[in-house]
Amino acid sequence: MRKIRLTIVLLTPLLVCTTLKSQMIEETPQFDWTILFDGSTLDHWRGYMEEEIPSEWRIEDGVLAFTPGKNGIKNIITKKKYTNFILSLEWKISEAGNSGIFYGVSEQVNHKEPYGTGPEIQVLDNFNHPDGKYDTHTAGSLYDMIGVSRDVAKPVGQWNHCVVEVNHKTNIGKVSLNGINVYTFPVHGEEWEEMVANSKFREWGDFGTYHTGHIGLQDHGNKVWFRNIKIKDLGD
Repeated sequence: MRKIRLTIVLLTPLLVCTTLKSQMIEETPQFDWTILFDGSTLDHWRGYMEEEIPSEWRIEDGVLAFTPGKNGIKNIITKKKYTNFILSLEWKISEAGNSGIFYGVSEQVNHKEPYGTGPEIQVLDNFNHPDGKYDTHTAGSLYDMIGVSRDVAKPVGQWNHCVVEVNHKTNIGKVSLNGINVYTFPVHGEEWEEMVANSKFREWGDFGTYHTGHIGLQDHGNKVWFRNIKIKDLGD
């Protein structure tokens, strides 16, 4: 009897450890979030075609704030490139303001701005900016390609939460704004090429052709703010 009880006592911790380990594997997410901006540092960012962050982009009270300067257009991009990912961030636009979020950006000497290669998720004051009149130019739209299913953008002075998913493995892209999935789209192939052909980018050559590229934030000449920027790399 003693020997049997002793065997049970010794095996019990092993069984507990095995069970806990199994639970940890099941509960651990396959991909973790990387914080691209936490309110204190811009280490993950640099200027487009530059090594440093332009002075027009500053951290103010834990927020990434852009104020237009006199030294030309100053877009910024992530130092790292991404292929398949989920990007989450919050943005706030100034009155009559315009900005954007790029993906698949490739730095090319023949393209002075990220939109030469990278598709753009629109950031806009729908009510006061002229682009608000066009479906494919409103806040949250895939600029000049897909309009949102409904206008869920918050007004000037309020934060909007945007989530962008791009997955070339499944050929699915998704955009949600303030918790609402506003559209799904193909990210490559014939359907994608048809979308490009029906847009202003049809003769741009390099537009939307890079599966792997930088994430970018746009200088469109208006004040704009971003915060809580994070990305989940879904691998190649």
